Amino acid sequence: MNEIRAFILCAGIGERLMPITNRIPKPLLPILGKPIVHLIIEKLLSVPVGMIGINLYHKKEAIFRWINSSPFKDKVIAFPEEPVLGTGGALKNAEEFLKQGTFLVHNSDIMSEVDLLALIEYHLSKGFLATLAVCDCPEFNNVGIDREGFLKGIGDVSGLTRKVTFTGISVYSPEFLRFIPHGASGVVDAWLSAIKAGLPIGTFDIRGSYWKDIGTPSSYSGAVFNALRTEGETVYIHHSSKGCKDITMDGYVVIESGAIVKKGVTLRNCIILPESTINSGQYENSILSSNLKIGLKDSEIFGISEEPILIGIGGSERCYYRVKRNGKSAVLMRCSADDPDFIRHIGLSSFFRKHSIPVPVLFKAGDDNCLFEDLGDMSLYSWLRCPRGDEDIEKIYLKVMDVLMEIHSISSKDISECLVLKERVFDYEHLRWETGYFIERFVVGIKGIEERSPSLNEEFHRLALKVDSLPKRLIHRDFQSQNIMLKDMIPRVIDYQGARLGPAGYDVASILWDPYHRLKDDMRHRLLDYYIMGMNKKAEGFNEMDFRHGLLYCRLQRHMQALGAYGFLSMAKGKRYFLKHVPEGLRLLKEDVTFIKDEYPELYRLVMQIEDS
Repeated sequence: MNEIRAFILCAGIGERLMPITNRIPKPLLPILGKPIVHLIIEKLLSVPVGMIGINLYHKKEAIFRWINSSPFKDKVIAFPEEPVLGTGGALKNAEEFLKQGTFLVHNSDIMSEVDLLALIEYHLSKGFLATLAVCDCPEFNNVGIDREGFLKGIGDVSGLTRKVTFTGISVYSPEFLRFIPHGASGVVDAWLSAIKAGLPIGTFDIRGSYWKDIGTPSSYSGAVFNALRTEGETVYIHHSSKGCKDITMDGYVVIESGAIVKKGVTLRNCIILPESTINSGQYENSILSSNLKIGLKDSEIFGISEEPILIGIGGSERCYYRVKRNGKSAVLMRCSADDPDFIRHIGLSSFFRKHSIPVPVLFKAGDDNCLFEDLGDMSLYSWLRCPRGDEDIEKIYLKVMDVLMEIHSISSKDISECLVLKERVFDYEHLRWETGYFIERFVVGIKGIEERSPSLNEEFHRLALKVDSLPKRLIHRDFQSQNIMLKDMIPRVIDYQGARLGPAGYDVASILWDPYHRLKDDMRHRLLDYYIMGMNKKAEGFNEMDFRHGLLYCRLQRHMQALGAYGFLSMAKGKRYFLKHVPEGLRLLKEDVTFIKDEYPELYRLVMQIEDS
């Protein structure tokens, strides 16, 4: 395919987004740190697009500055307008640039996952004068097409098969330009002129692809929060912003570049626009800027019409919804009918509460659902998205280690009285399952390395025997930062249905060698010493020497389990955002296997091979 050119319509004043666009032109509105036009250009350059034209009118100086400071400055040609020429006039104004061959046009207020290459190929294969990417969006459907998908008219036109929505993305043959008059005009008039002349304008159905018109505050916020969920996050803090460490956050929070948020501010489901200062106040469901607050509804932000609201970004199979109970917020957990952990979750909730472990209060349990206390959305993982000082981080981790010590200190007598913990042992079979999971889901599934070495299998056998031989006590088994909620800065524990008897070092490895957040080595050592000192004082039968001896083996086992989980969740469950944690998980595994490479040479060889792959 020959290289084609593209054109982004950027001149609009963004009337539906006012007053936001009085300060920021629509193309420069950010989505998690990147202006919309940046994201569109990245997408265009992923297909055989060479140069890109951009028309400018509203706040053209700001867009000029962005172009010249962007990595795309050698790829973009600006076409200033005075006065504004409209969607058709903009193309005519750039005729010398566009007439070289087929060209693609993209509105600057559209976020989508439309397959642009497929659209271009479809257009070229059909030989149309123009091909419009369309979707079925009842709110905007006004483009009339016939049975073969040819454009027949706009608005109420007789004899139509159906109406669809123009997505703001289209491909044109250069001959189309002759249907556009000089001066201001709309591209729709040129479509109709072409049809009248007997030339076909086809459509390309993007059904199944994500598409969002972000031309209103509610749709813009929906696109921002959707991007956040797609990244597997609830919080985004731009590195150039200031003040997040002194505020209270919950729900989905985005703080863009250069923003300053003063101490004491509370944010829930909020977007703070670039270069804004928020001096005080409590805000919920809002777009904020200096002296500007635009309120939003849950339904506008999350694209739903009513309760329940799906929450959570983790890897759990269970679904969690935020609902109202007696006027207060609660969390409804729904499980599949054959979920073996459901009964255990109920039993362990009561057991842990009885022993003062800070798990959510269980309000009510049904056949396949439970109603729990709402702990909010701020996990330790999300709290750490805000850059914080070492002292603050260590302080909260000390509280987390206190919780872990409470779990690990529950006596064997009390455990024996808990029916759902009977025969729940993290034993040799489970440990071998984890190393098999690592091979199948990560080594083969992600890295594509077919590893069936008998020697490696023998090392996994020895590792499982070693970890299984360590003293056992009640452990959480997934005690990492996404399973620690912070409510009023008090750690609370979730996702504990997998608790069983196992080596304490496995939980310690999960939180102190957590791929979700890399602790500094000296802080980790202090936290480890704090844990050991506390366990020596309060935990019956705790043996420091045994614990320290077994910790490295538990770390190896945990690192492989985490990498296997990232492979499974990303490839089998489509949660691709877990892949971003692979580099740190692999780094931890490499670091630890290096300590015992003489004892486990095959595992060391495999890890080095993975790193080189």
